[in-house]
Amino acid sequence: MSPSGPKRPKLVADKRHSTKKPAAKKPVRRKARKSAPKRTRRTQRPKGILGWPIFLIGWVVRLIWRLTWKAAVVVALIVGLAVFYFASTIPELNALLDGRAKGSVTILDRYGAVYAWRGDQRGRTITTQTVSPDLKNAVVASEDKRFYGHIGLSPRGIASAVRINLSEGRGPLSGHGGSTLTQQVAKLLCLGVPYDPDQWKNEAAYEADCRQGSLRRKIKEAIYALALEAKFSKDEILTIYLNRAYLGAGSHGFDAAAQRYFAIPASDLNPAQAAMLAGMLPKPSIYAPTANLKRSQDRAATVLRLMNEQGYLSDAETAKYQAAPATLSRAAKAQAGGYFADWIMGDLPAFLTRKTTEDVIIKTTLDPRIQTAAEDAMAEIFATKVSSGSKAEAAIVVMSSDGAVRGMVGGRETKVTGAFNRATQAKRQTGSAFKPFVYAAALDMGYRWDDFILDEPYCVNVPGSGEWCPKNYTRKHYGNVSLTEALARSLNIPAVKVAEDVGLEAVRSVASMFGIESDLAAGPALALGASESTLLETTGAFAGILNGGSAVIPYGLTELSLVGENDPLMTQSGGIGERVISQQAAQQLVYMMSRVVEAGTGGRAKIDGLEIAGKTGTTNSSRDAWFIGFTAEYVMGVWMGYDDNTPLKGVTGGGLPAEMWHEAMVRIQSELVPSPLPMIRPGSAPRFDGDVMTSDGRNGGLFQDNGRQGGQTVQEAVEDAFIGVLRSIFGQKN
Repeated sequence: MSPSGPKRPKLVADKRHSTKKPAAKKPVRRKARKSAPKRTRRTQRPKGILGWPIFLIGWVVRLIWRLTWKAAVVVALIVGLAVFYFASTIPELNALLDGRAKGSVTILDRYGAVYAWRGDQRGRTITTQTVSPDLKNAVVASEDKRFYGHIGLSPRGIASAVRINLSEGRGPLSGHGGSTLTQQVAKLLCLGVPYDPDQWKNEAAYEADCRQGSLRRKIKEAIYALALEAKFSKDEILTIYLNRAYLGAGSHGFDAAAQRYFAIPASDLNPAQAAMLAGMLPKPSIYAPTANLKRSQDRAATVLRLMNEQGYLSDAETAKYQAAPATLSRAAKAQAGGYFADWIMGDLPAFLTRKTTEDVIIKTTLDPRIQTAAEDAMAEIFATKVSSGSKAEAAIVVMSSDGAVRGMVGGRETKVTGAFNRATQAKRQTGSAFKPFVYAAALDMGYRWDDFILDEPYCVNVPGSGEWCPKNYTRKHYGNVSLTEALARSLNIPAVKVAEDVGLEAVRSVASMFGIESDLAAGPALALGASESTLLETTGAFAGILNGGSAVIPYGLTELSLVGENDPLMTQSGGIGERVISQQAAQQLVYMMSRVVEAGTGGRAKIDGLEIAGKTGTTNSSRDAWFIGFTAEYVMGVWMGYDDNTPLKGVTGGGLPAEMWHEAMVRIQSELVPSPLPMIRPGSAPRFDGDVMTSDGRNGGLFQDNGRQGGQTVQEAVEDAFIGVLRSIFGQKN
């Protein structure tokens, strides 16, 4: 049957091989096939002998490139994370401006002027807006001229530093560091590691660790510098630097340094002063103006030139300030009172001075004019009267009659801090300078200035030591001499006789009450100064004689307060204590001591038109030479000797020490109106009437002198005798 209905289409197989290829596929397939030979050529082995080296070099370069960019990415990620971490741990700006671990001590003279500093000094907080613009420019010009253009690191500066170090024969990281200001701030902050007293031996060890220059440390420093740049603006980074940079003499920060060297705030610095401070930054101990002013000025001239080259100063301004360099303030120039300041610091509680956590201000009794006079006098004597190369030393103490110390020199080298102070630390035998206390005890018991004693060969039996026979310095005997003459000529035998007669315990008691606290000799040699004492103690004891017989405690502090507090923590108004001898006895003793200068061993201390009393002292073999004397205004003690007890050559207390005393007192009294000494004024010298002290003791009849007793009335003599009886019953104190 044939199919019915519409005619179906004819079945034909699909045409699989078209003569016309699709336009889109043709170029793609051909390109893919053509790329295969290129891959074959890359892996193709080199041809010929020269091909191998070229092949190897290319392969190494390609390998290094692949490793380098991959490593760079890894390092960048690590550095970025490190910078982010450090930036997140850095405290806020205000917490970074003051890095003190301890407080500071500022020491003022009697007039309120600063003359010494102890501890780390820090001034007011300053910023780039409040500081002198010249200072800001000087720091940038000398330390980092690209500061405002880099990101905390300066590759050019590092490369230059490496080149300089290698050219000078050092390692690439030794010497010049090429550090930016930001890197220096990172060091000042110790890379964020705070000082821990439990971890570090002291602050010096901590700071030394902060400054170490190992490669690991340099890398960490660079990262910390980047973190600082990320957290703070340029001016904020510079503000940290201005407040924390060390500028010598214990000064941290430019405000403290401006006060230390120029006595002005950092806001008032002119270009010359700013350049001098900025010039100190590389090496403060070398470029500090207190170390060498000329070297500091030369360095400042270089900084001024850099400021000119970078457009901060005009040519005219540069020439002006180079021609008129900065100079030190009066206090900084003098550098006076170092021994005095050390004495004050050591005499006060450590928690208020050496270990204070607060800023302390101490007002003292120091008179800068008197201090300078003492220093100049010592320098004059050693320059003109002492052999060059001599190792002999000296010390001077000047005080008022109430014990207020006005000047102190502890050695020939005066521009020092923390040095051995021979005025307060050296205990030396006083020699004949002790004799006034022998006569003080005698006068207080009823002896008189015009009593006579026999200077003769004399021996005394010392229990446990046998017979002891003192000799006069001249090896001569002078027969009947008054007590005044015996003291004026510093005769040993009369002094021993008087001490034996009044009792060694009485002499020891009087000396101790006057302030000589050292152990006093037990035997008769006590009268000749066999005991040791400091110059400060002995000078203070002489002040008690001047003030009428009352003990004094030498003092140097008048007021101690904390910065910012209105009320002082400590005050001192005077050092006068208990009465030791009667005023009449003191007035006689002052007269007797005045004869030491007028007609005795202290003649070289004499000053025309000025009443002076004093006493010389020379120990065995001239190991120590003393002169302690006073005017109506001041008491001054001078000691000379060797630190190792080597005997002095041809020096006695009446020689160079008396001359040094004279030189200093002439300067001290130059601005004062001379005042009379508080002493008796007899009309004539004592006359011998047959009543003397002998080796057997004291004879009677010594108080019969026509109603007068060394300037005293009969009534006064009776009162003194009565007081003497009371003392014998109740003891020596009044």
